[in-house]
Amino acid sequence: MIERIWSGRSPLWLLLWPLSLLYGAITTLIRFSYQRGWRKSWRAPLPVVVVGNLTAGGNGKTPVVIWLVEALQQRGLRAGVVSRGYGGKAEQYPLLVTAQTSTEQAGDEPVLIAQRTGAPVAVAPKRRLAIEALLKQGPLDVIVTDDGLQHYALQRDREIVVVDGDRRFGNGWWLPAGPMRERADRLRQVDAIVVNGGEAQPGEIAMQLQPGLATHLLTGETRPADQLHPVVAMAGIGHPPRFFTTLKQQGLTPVAEIAFADHHAYSQDELARLTQAGQQLLMTEKDAVKCRHFAQPNWWYLPVDASLKGEAVAPLLADIEQLCRSGQPEH
Repeated sequence: MIERIWSGRSPLWLLLWPLSLLYGAITTLIRFSYQRGWRKSWRAPLPVVVVGNLTAGGNGKTPVVIWLVEALQQRGLRAGVVSRGYGGKAEQYPLLVTAQTSTEQAGDEPVLIAQRTGAPVAVAPKRRLAIEALLKQGPLDVIVTDDGLQHYALQRDREIVVVDGDRRFGNGWWLPAGPMRERADRLRQVDAIVVNGGEAQPGEIAMQLQPGLATHLLTGETRPADQLHPVVAMAGIGHPPRFFTTLKQQGLTPVAEIAFADHHAYSQDELARLTQAGQQLLMTEKDAVKCRHFAQPNWWYLPVDASLKGEAVAPLLADIEQLCRSGQPEH
């Protein structure tokens, strides 16, 4: 239903329109208050790159964070990652993510980023505290923030916005009548626009999610996804249909497709009931980080990597590298 409302296919968005105007007025005032200096923002002692989005829901932001961190690491740069840790609840913040940190504490995305990149990751609702915690652990060249485009309490040197190429901006309205956290004209002020799927427009960077081999949660065994059958597919991400479409593109037709809410907290019994004897359960890597400690012998996940193409990719990375080599954030 929410997809129909946000896309404009359902007239119910008109009922929510007054609330959207209120949301837009509040968010605009907050941003304006930082721009005018009425509210103080914090400048980190090293460059900060924000990877965020304008819309609610899964746009592929976390794969872009992983891609960026790995690209910077390949250039010999030390990147740290900070996140709000949505879906997690730690006893205290900031929380440094370690091999022992659970998704219940940090949220699924910070744990996934730490596992995939090996970069230091810290979680805190106030990202300044997360950055300060990382810097106490050792020197870094750059901070990459997972989300936080609208977190204007933290100054930033570069902004990368990830856009869902199929859904774009729906009806274009602020939450809750539409999917927008900020209006689309905000794109004129960012440094790069990455479009996940669909068709990139001039000036945008095209991105595709490239699936890897299906990986067994318990043993780490890998095999092509189309060799798993029969398969029940499940996804608890911002836009589950993207995962199911990816499986079909890999030549796999699941006997069932089950969508959960983003950041859903799974239980062993809940997932065990999804399959019958002889069936394999195939999930996203983001789901797998939450399920590995109670995984069953028939559970697999499909990792994906962001592939960015276009003439603007190399200049973007070169610009960020130069910013890091200078050793100082811009003012």
